[in-house]
Amino acid sequence: MKAENKHSKIISAATKVFAKKGFFTARISDIAKEAKVADGTIYLYFNNKYDILLSVFEEEVGKIVEKTDKLLSSEEDPKKMLEIFTIQHLMAMKKNKNLAEVIQIELRQTNKVIKDYRNNKFSEYTGIIANIIKKGQETGIYKADIKADIAKRAYFGALDEVSRVWNASLETHYTVEEIADQLLTMFLTGILHKPAENTP
Repeated sequence: MKAENKHSKIISAATKVFAKKGFFTARISDIAKEAKVADGTIYLYFNNKYDILLSVFEEEVGKIVEKTDKLLSSEEDPKKMLEIFTIQHLMAMKKNKNLAEVIQIELRQTNKVIKDYRNNKFSEYTGIIANIIKKGQETGIYKADIKADIAKRAYFGALDEVSRVWNASLETHYTVEEIADQLLTMFLTGILHKPAENTP
C-alpha cells in the first residue's frame, strides 16, 4: 500500500475511533486495529494522538473547506452564499457522522490543543461564515453593526448542534433542506413576529 493511502486510511480510522471511544479513551493500538496496520506504522506518520487529531481537522475539514470554497466562488449574493455554506455543511456532517461527532465533542474537550494550533483548517472553515457576513455588510444586505466574529460563532454553533440529529442515538424526519431553511430563516429574519404596520 502506498504511503499516501496508508496515511489517509489512518486518518479515516482515527476519525471513527475518536467518535466511538472519545479522544482521551482511544489508544494508538485501537486506531492501528481499525486501520488494519501495525501499531508502529502509526508512528511513521504521526508523533502522537494529538498530532492525529489535528490531522483529522486539517485533512477532513480541509476537504470540506475546498469543496465549499469552490461552490461559493461562482456566487455573489451573500444570502445565497450563506445558504450554500449551510447546506454543504449539513450534507457533509450527514455523510460523515464520525467527523461530525469528533467536531462536536472532541473539538471542545481538547480546545487548548486547537487553540495553541493557530494555522488550522477549522479556523479557516468558520472564517468563511465571517467573510460572507462582511461581504453582505459591504453590499448593505446585512446590518453594519453586527460583529462578524461573533456572528460566525453563533451560526456555526447552531449548525453544529442541529447536525447532531444524524447521530446514531437520535432520529429525525427533517431533511437537510428543511433544517437549512429553518436556520437561515431564524438567522436572517429572527423569530419575532412582526406587528402589523398600523398597530398603535
